[in-house]
Amino acid sequence: MQKGEELYRGKAKTVFFTDDPNLLILEFRNDTSAFDGEKIEQLERKGEVNNKFNHFIMQQLESAGVKTQVENLVSDTESLVKKLKMIPVECVVRNYAAGSLCRRLGVEEGKILNPPTFEFFLKNDALHDPMVNESHIVGFEWATQAQIDEMKTLSFKVNEVLSPLFAKGGMLLVDFKLEFGTDSQGNIVLGDEFTPDGCRLWDSETKKKLDKDRFRQGLGSVVESYIEVASRIGLDL
Repeated sequence: MQKGEELYRGKAKTVFFTDDPNLLILEFRNDTSAFDGEKIEQLERKGEVNNKFNHFIMQQLESAGVKTQVENLVSDTESLVKKLKMIPVECVVRNYAAGSLCRRLGVEEGKILNPPTFEFFLKNDALHDPMVNESHIVGFEWATQAQIDEMKTLSFKVNEVLSPLFAKGGMLLVDFKLEFGTDSQGNIVLGDEFTPDGCRLWDSETKKKLDKDRFRQGLGSVVESYIEVASRIGLDL
């Protein structure tokens, strides 16, 4: 597969064309950002760790019947992925209260949410990814009601697959965000990534944070914690 010109450069990943119009190369860089890009650092090995972590998780989801964008690894930091028309909303599932939910609602961090909660956010850094509802999404034609229903169903399916996987490794899947797109046939497909950059993971016993909050909160050992998470779920990095 021939790597072509750069298509898009995000805060931590770059997307490239290939010689196949239906396939792209997704590169994970060492860049690490928080607070809508206000805090940015380079962390050694982060691109490699997230690329391989994402591939592993997407394989688990594919095995459970969730269609994903990822085809295969092409290098330590790159994956071959299907080209999708991305839907500009993030789907967030929360099993425990943390982060913006606590700030918005004044609830205690760590409160168990039973059943898990679901939220939509518009992908827009300039507006700080505001929370939106289904009426906004349909009204502004970001997605159809049928697509919304499918994204919600798939998001909860991901939760059902991954919560036990992390639990076996002695971790709580606190919350996570997902992004979806449509393929050339119009199918809803899970895109972007699932790594500790986009979810919260706590040690089940100590509640030690093992995710990107270590970077946001200046706790250190960010990549080391990601590698620990990978090891606990059976991925040797």
